Amino acid sequence: MDSGMIDATRRAATLTALDSGTFDLLIVGGGITGTGAALDAASRGLRVALIEAGDLGGGTSSRSSRLLHGGVRYLEQLEFGLVREALRERALLGGRLAPHLVRRLPFIYPLRHRIWERAYVGAGLSLYDGMGQLPAGGADRVFRLHRHLTRHGLARAMPALRAEMAVGALEYDDGQVDDARLTLAAARTAAREGAVIATRVRAVGYTARPGSAEVTVRDELTGAESTVRARQVLAASGVWTDEVQRLVGREVLRVRASKGVHLVVPKAALRVNRALITRTDRSVLFVIPVGETVLVGTTDTPYTGAPNEVAADGDDIAFLLHQVNPWLRRPLERADVVGVYAGLRPLVDRAGTADTAKLSREHVVAKIDDQCLAIAGGKLTTYRVMARDAVDAVVERLGGGYPRSCTDRLPLVGADGFQATWNRRGALAREHGLPTGILEGLLQRHGAMVTELLTEADPADLRPVAGAGGLLRAEVGYAVRHEGALAVEDVLLRRSHAGLETAGGAVEAAEEVATLMAGPLRHDHAWAEREAARYRTLNGSNRAALVGAAG
Repeated sequence: MDSGMIDATRRAATLTALDSGTFDLLIVGGGITGTGAALDAASRGLRVALIEAGDLGGGTSSRSSRLLHGGVRYLEQLEFGLVREALRERALLGGRLAPHLVRRLPFIYPLRHRIWERAYVGAGLSLYDGMGQLPAGGADRVFRLHRHLTRHGLARAMPALRAEMAVGALEYDDGQVDDARLTLAAARTAAREGAVIATRVRAVGYTARPGSAEVTVRDELTGAESTVRARQVLAASGVWTDEVQRLVGREVLRVRASKGVHLVVPKAALRVNRALITRTDRSVLFVIPVGETVLVGTTDTPYTGAPNEVAADGDDIAFLLHQVNPWLRRPLERADVVGVYAGLRPLVDRAGTADTAKLSREHVVAKIDDQCLAIAGGKLTTYRVMARDAVDAVVERLGGGYPRSCTDRLPLVGADGFQATWNRRGALAREHGLPTGILEGLLQRHGAMVTELLTEADPADLRPVAGAGGLLRAEVGYAVRHEGALAVEDVLLRRSHAGLETAGGAVEAAEEVATLMAGPLRHDHAWAEREAARYRTLNGSNRAALVGAAG
């Protein structure tokens, strides 16, 4: 079966395909919702195109807490349907659709009050467990039932915490997912099913015609403009929804942006192998182990600036350190923070609520005009349901005649054969002369496609890129030929997370990555130098908050 290539070396052919004929559906936005919708529509037999002004997952879908969860806190808000739906999707993704990208993660919920809080939270987790045991996708046994911990049990489970801060705890399981690679896997699977996927292509104009729409698009790399014709347009643009609505000339959805900031610290500074969840006065505090790093987040504050300019500031860092340090035996210092990133949650505001933390995470499909729909809201865990609902609305407008969604039975690229490949990882590592740990990292990024990557690789490139953690040189070329990478940041921030999880933002890797990309992209050495410099500038602006916080 076609592995689902998004080949950046054939970008000219992709842009030509955008200009050929009339698509049934044009999707604007290449985050998890847009790529999920492209997969849903293409797998029903629609002729689909997707355009993304930046990189796949370049916005919210690569800047989350990387959790695949039902939302324990939504139970308190009585959003039982949302929790049940999310837990079903968690099971599907972990068991059938993307087991290579999903891992079980134990969570500790510390208790501050005796008796009543244990009973109250325990009852909620019993309900959470019950909903999570509903059959769906074969992952039911992956996530264990919750258990009660005494104060001494809490100290054994998370010795990095100050046990005196709690009278005990409850431990429960949820899921962890690589958000950027989940988005990429959905996009590659959509491409395998026939969707045309084009990045660095921005919608700049819109004209409604009887029965169709014409969208003017601009190639962000060359400035050239062309027209894409489609019977229906779906804006899956998250916090950029207003931009699409302005092109159409009608504002129907009010999408509010909530800023979420995460700190990245090395495990040497915060040794935890379980996650912590507790309340703050403004949001929920997460401490989440991810590989050799730990994420500390998150904020939940209204954001009114330009979406592409969102960034953490010194106040965000100070706030998170202030919230987490009372829980830690060894408080974190600003020097411990090796990275910080900010993302925006697109929340639908139906009632003019001032506090974004109180807005529902449910999604909405709305009619903008006769040829354009928009979907907004929702959460990473339920992206497949959001996509299904959006495409259902598209199909209804097209007059029906298409099959129902089948994405609950359609494994994403890398899922088929993953378990068997994982089982023989030792043999694969020996065959290619790789440490087992490196091979396991490859499997957790690429799933069963690791065999394709290794088969194509020059043996000389099966060594790490200097300064980029476990990223192999061979993965850079693979990212260009199969995963649509066009810039250094695509590789270091999303195809891998080296730029977020490596001290210094992996700037020392930028030149090598740019040189490795230049060959397949047919660029010269001058391009590689400019691209490496551009990444260093980008990294510098991303890390400015750390400098400000330290000052």
